[in-house]
Amino acid sequence: MEFSELRAAAELVGMLFADPRSLTLLLLLLAAAVCDLRTRRIPNRLTFGGATAGLLFSLAAPHHGGGLLWALGGLGLGLALMLPLYLLRALGGGDVKLMAMSGAFLGPEGTWQAVLFVFVVGGVLAMAYALWHRVVGRLLRNTLKTVQILSMTVAAGMRPDARASSAQSVGSLPYGVSIALGTAAFLVARQFTWI
Repeated sequence: MEFSELRAAAELVGMLFADPRSLTLLLLLLAAAVCDLRTRRIPNRLTFGGATAGLLFSLAAPHHGGGLLWALGGLGLGLALMLPLYLLRALGGGDVKLMAMSGAFLGPEGTWQAVLFVFVVGGVLAMAYALWHRVVGRLLRNTLKTVQILSMTVAAGMRPDARASSAQSVGSLPYGVSIALGTAAFLVARQFTWI
């Protein structure tokens, strides 16, 4: 990469930080990731306050042709896409609220794409954690066993629970970090028009 290309890339990223909506979202995501790393919790005041800020941004300065309904659509979609994982007890409530908050800033289309980035980042972080702790085999066995148990409980007409497996856990990751990194990666990819 030539210097001029590197400078152009830096300017594009700089424009992302110059946008008050994107900067606010990135700062909220950073705060959520730090809280989740330290306490394994994401405070309601952060998610609800952030969602309120996202809705206010949409009222004050509509983004991508969308106003309040656009922001509400993103908030609702973020909630709807993560809620099944909460119901399966695979994610905490703070993670669901964090993605909904992000949706208020991203709108429906951006939220859908950001969730895909979040899932990829979450998978990569889980695999990196398993490699670092040398538990990849156990992680894969646990994943297979969990899928089998969930399939059987659904087939039996029972409410699935991802924690129903008796397999020894390989550990847990603060998923707020995956949400923060995945959403930030989405914002950068969108800024570079890669998506």
